[in-house]
Amino acid sequence: MNRVWKSFIVVVLAAVVASTSSFAASKKPVAAPLMAVPAMAQGSTRIKDIVNIEGVRDNMLVGYGLVVGLNGSGDTLNNSPFTEQSIIGMLERLGVNVRDDKLNTKNIAAVMVTATLPPFTNQGSRIDATISAMGDAKSLQGGTLLVTPLLGADSQVYAVAQGPVAVAGFAAAGQAGSSVTQNIPTTGRISSGAIVEREVPFTMDHMTQTRLGLRNPDFTTARRIELAINNYLQYPAARAENPASVALQVPPGYKAGIVNLITDIEQLRINPDEEAKVVIDERSGVIVMGKDVRISTVALAQGNLTIRITETPQVSQPAPFSQQGDTVVVPRTDLQVDQQTGNKIAVLPEGVSLQALVTSLNALGVGPRDIITILQSIKAAGALQADIEVM
Repeated sequence: MNRVWKSFIVVVLAAVVASTSSFAASKKPVAAPLMAVPAMAQGSTRIKDIVNIEGVRDNMLVGYGLVVGLNGSGDTLNNSPFTEQSIIGMLERLGVNVRDDKLNTKNIAAVMVTATLPPFTNQGSRIDATISAMGDAKSLQGGTLLVTPLLGADSQVYAVAQGPVAVAGFAAAGQAGSSVTQNIPTTGRISSGAIVEREVPFTMDHMTQTRLGLRNPDFTTARRIELAINNYLQYPAARAENPASVALQVPPGYKAGIVNLITDIEQLRINPDEEAKVVIDERSGVIVMGKDVRISTVALAQGNLTIRITETPQVSQPAPFSQQGDTVVVPRTDLQVDQQTGNKIAVLPEGVSLQALVTSLNALGVGPRDIITILQSIKAAGALQADIEVM
């Protein structure tokens, strides 16, 4: 009898456990469509490194102030009337009246103060400030910036800067006029020298959609971002609007919010595409060519023609003991023309790569200036399958 009761009790307990498990499973919330980011991805670049989030940007601040405590290297008040007016206004606010007095000090300089307010910076946070002289001050070394309000584009005060100015350069001069200057002594910096007084009103917790702005607009890159996000979420949440932006919408049932959604997708990796372009800086002779630059079949010839003109003046004077004649300088010009000969022709086959192009140009022994001319000539001939951008 005891054995029968024990079997019955075991069956009842098993049924209770099974019903409890099924009830708990039915009450379990549906998980959001999250997927772990694979450790090894096929792409080479994260999405966060090539896009900007719409609305998430820096704000530029600017202000006008005074730097005091300079060792005779400040503004000359005769040449900088705005400095004198600023000194008078500052002293009047402090209860000192010097309006009818003649000021003669070189320890004060009028400066412009600039700063960058990062996005989502909280009130009371500190940011760096850059100080630049406006007048004829020689150096800001050892100076202290007085309280300077920093304004935004809407003329509202967003930060206040003050503190000792750190200058990386210096200037020294002697009484005879000799001087030495290192770096720029009229520009300084105050690390964490500005306190944020007003926050930029921008929140994202209530947003259900946003846009990703490509830093280098490209149709192919925008399409790859769209496919990577949609494959990750298993939902068409991303849509490439144009080569510069990809619209992003929070999928239905995604309870984590747009902030967590951006955090998840910005770690996805893709291979960004780029257009074939050759960038030339004629001032410095720098040439940068993309990996997709291709050259059609073309022959290159480069020869150096050197013309050397040497002036060797000679003195012509009359014979000894002669009664007539003058001593004169007779010009002598030596002209030499040098033209290098030899195998200076290189033939590039169809669709040659950048490496083959550089190798051929190096084989010709040409320099950066000649390479610039050669690339422009190839482009003019229609054999360069890339755009040339001259800076």
